Amino acid sequence: MNYVSKSPLDTKRVAIELVESLSARDHALVIALDGDLGSGKTTFSQYIGECLGVHDPIQSPTFLIEKIYELSGKPWQHLVHIDAYRLESERELLDLGWRDIVKKPSNLVLVEWAEKVGSILPEDAIHIVFTHEDETTRKIEISTP
Repeated sequence: MNYVSKSPLDTKRVAIELVESLSARDHALVIALDGDLGSGKTTFSQYIGECLGVHDPIQSPTFLIEKIYELSGKPWQHLVHIDAYRLESERELLDLGWRDIVKKPSNLVLVEWAEKVGSILPEDAIHIVFTHEDETTRKIEISTP
């Protein structure tokens, strides 16, 4: 699916449509977010969190690498937000317990800069690529398995 966002409201609509289309799996649902710096990955993550009922401000966990938010709705109990920007290799994410994170069906996992850890993403991850078209316009490409 391809979208053009000309405003934060457009981006929010795409996030809402995506969340409404998601369903639980027998393991974590992973959403891989890629795109240049400032292309909309964190903003999209914020809207996903908002749609899922996260009330805390969602910021890119660049220095923390991972931030976990409690969810009260079904089917997920946790939103796990990972920023792989500073990672040198997939091994670093594995050392943070990646295998356990993706095993739990109660986790919805957002991975910013997913291309840095692409070889350890589940085969059924949803991939979203953000592209700058101009100062206010973004192209959002969503690929589902």
